Amino acid sequence: MIYRQTYELGNDNRILVTLPEQFRNFKKVLVVVENTDDEKEKKLLLIQQAAKDPLFMTDISEVNEDFKHIDKENA
Repeated sequence: MIYRQTYELGNDNRILVTLPEQFRNFKKVLVVVENTDDEKEKKLLLIQQAAKDPLFMTDISEVNEDFKHIDKENA
């Protein structure tokens, strides 16, 4: 079972997690802390840069050309 929630950090750099009732009988849980803001911003920046990269856009065009006949077969 997975419970995923994003929390805002306060000045004390702590969070308090209240788990749903379904977790009451479990003895252990795995906690993973991920910096979501920085990762999301980095990924968005890379996507924006790729959209302006001529070599990347050429690759995308070639892949689209390769698969256009296959796409028609499945239609």
